[in-house]
Amino acid sequence: MAIDLSAMGDLVRQAQEIQKKVAERQAQLAAKTVEATVGGGMVTVTANGSGLLSDIRLEREVIDPEEADMLRDLILAAANEALRKAQDLAAEEMRQLTGGLKLPGMP
Repeated sequence: MAIDLSAMGDLVRQAQEIQKKVAERQAQLAAKTVEATVGGGMVTVTANGSGLLSDIRLEREVIDPEEADMLRDLILAAANEALRKAQDLAAEEMRQLTGGLKLPGMP
């Protein structure tokens, strides 16, 4: 069985092009942000498309030393929701890039 080196070269070039596009898309994702707000707007967490938290905003009314456990729960809920939104954003961006094709190591 003969190996078509020209076809192999084309596959390598295509793989390199996809890799370049993925890297570009990941850089674009890092610049995008998503927000999650809980507690009726008392806690807002912002994450970027890379899944890193970039901001936490607390309304003064929610900062009560007697209610520290509730505040912790609100922050965790908002952070988890922001990270879920960031993952969804990344997955959608990659779906657009790959045309829905599932590639190993990609969301």
